[in-house]
Amino acid sequence: MNIVVLASDEQWKELMVNTTDIQWIRAALPFSFLDYPGTDAFFILNIPETIDYSQTTKPVFINSVVFTLKELQLPEHVVRINGWNTFLNRPVWEAAGTITDEIATVMQALNKKIITVADVPGLVAASVIAMIINEAYFALEDQVSTKAAIDTAMKLGTNYPYGPFEWAEKTGLENITALLKRLSTAESRYQPADLLIRETTLQTS
Repeated sequence: MNIVVLASDEQWKELMVNTTDIQWIRAALPFSFLDYPGTDAFFILNIPETIDYSQTTKPVFINSVVFTLKELQLPEHVVRINGWNTFLNRPVWEAAGTITDEIATVMQALNKKIITVADVPGLVAASVIAMIINEAYFALEDQVSTKAAIDTAMKLGTNYPYGPFEWAEKTGLENITALLKRLSTAESRYQPADLLIRETTLQTS
């Protein structure tokens, strides 16, 4: 199976774990589906501003945690996944969209179990983790403890692979803040902590 991937270095490494039977082809910008005839599937994890999804009918997996397929007005062969760092090497993936036989075949080749979720902002896991990270920032604002101590407590207490601040750095503060802001338009409990917003601004400026 031939799969074309447009991704960051970290996404590229995570995606290829335990997939020895796949021929991976790394794409570069400017990107066009027409440049890769005979490809079985595409992973567009680092999405350019403009991309013509009508150029192919093969399965396309996109990293779109915040925006839905409906909002992006994408065709049925496009599926949303969480392509944030640390999520691609998991054995179970969330996917929003129509899971066709072709898409299921790609997932089987990737040794991934797929769980279909609603086409809503944040999918499921990203929303939960973003909320945990946000609560950790509120605790830090209240001087409950230090970042290191909160990370250690969460890892020991919940058996998470990372503490909330570690996870925020790995997934990207900008990603976490963007998702929280989007979710907060519907539910105020997702309003990002002031400290999180400030650190995101400093990191991206």
